[in-house]
Amino acid sequence: MHIKRVVLIGGTGFVGRAVANRLAEAGVQVLAPTRRRSRAGHILLLPTMDVVEADVHDPATLERLFAGADAVVNLVGILHSRSGDPYGPDFARAHVELPKKIVAACRNTGIRRLVHISALGASTDGPSGYQRSKAAGEAAIRSTGADLDWVILRPSVIFGRDDNFLNMFACLASAFPVLPLAGAGTRFQPVYVEDVAETVWRSLSTPSAAGQTFDVAGPKVYTLRQLVEYASAQVGKPRPVIGLPESLGMIQAGLLELAPQPLMSRDNIRSMRVDNVTDGEPLPFGLQPTAIEAVVPRWLGDATVRAHYYPFRRHARR
Repeated sequence: MHIKRVVLIGGTGFVGRAVANRLAEAGVQVLAPTRRRSRAGHILLLPTMDVVEADVHDPATLERLFAGADAVVNLVGILHSRSGDPYGPDFARAHVELPKKIVAACRNTGIRRLVHISALGASTDGPSGYQRSKAAGEAAIRSTGADLDWVILRPSVIFGRDDNFLNMFACLASAFPVLPLAGAGTRFQPVYVEDVAETVWRSLSTPSAAGQTFDVAGPKVYTLRQLVEYASAQVGKPRPVIGLPESLGMIQAGLLELAPQPLMSRDNIRSMRVDNVTDGEPLPFGLQPTAIEAVVPRWLGDATVRAHYYPFRRHARR
C-alpha cells in the first residue's frame, strides 16, 4: 500500500508530534488541522507538514480536509470530562461523536484507510467513563464493516520526553517529601511514544492490518508505585509512596478536579480498578518495544545536572 497523503487529527499533541515526524521521515505529506496554529510550532518546520486552523468537529470541514487524502489517523483523546452516564459529555464529544464524524467523512470522500487510536482497557462495562467512551468509539469504527480498511490501536500509558506521566511524577517528587497515591498497586505496561509512532506508520502501510485491533504496550509490567519511585529516583528526589485506599483517593482526586488543569480525576481513579496490561505480544508487526530504562534517563536522569546549571544561566542573564 502506497500512502502519499495523510490527514493527522490530533497531530499537534504529544503523540501527534512523534507520528508527524515518523510520517515526514517516510516522505508522506501530512495535513494537521488544529484549533490554534500557534501551538504547532514543533511540527511546522517538518518538510512534508501542512498545519491549518480548522474545527474537526464540523462534518463539512472534515470532508474538505479529507479531499485528496489517502488515509486518516485519529489521535484525539482526553483524560478528563464532566460526569455523565455511561460517560460524560466531553468524553462523548471527543471519543464517540468525533470518530462517527470521521467515519462519515471517510465514506463521503472515498478514503479507505483509517487508523484510530483507542486505549488499552477500553470496555463497554469498564469501571470508568473514559474506558466506556473509548469502547464506544471503537464500536463506531467497527460498524463500518468492509466500507473502510480500519485499524484500531490500543496503547497502554505512553511515555516520552514531553509526556504528562513520568514527568509529572518527577515534578511532584521535586515539590513534595511524600507522595500519597491511590491505585499504587495497579499494573501498567508503558509504551514509548516512538514505538507508538512506528506502529501507526506500519498500520498505514501494511495492507494485511486492515480490520484488526492491536494492543500497543512496552516490554515490562510495573505497578504505579514502581513507576513513581523510578521517576523520583531519576531526578535525584527518591520519595516514599503512600498507597491510599480508593475512598481517600476519590477525595484527593475530587479536590484536584477543581484546578484549571487537573492532575487527577475521580474517573482516573476508577480506571485504575483494572490493570492496564496486555495478554498478548506487546507490539504488532514484529516490532520490539523500548524499555523505560533504555531511554528515560536521557531526559530525567540529567535533571539534577540541569538544576545546578540553570541558576548560573539566570545569573548570567542568558
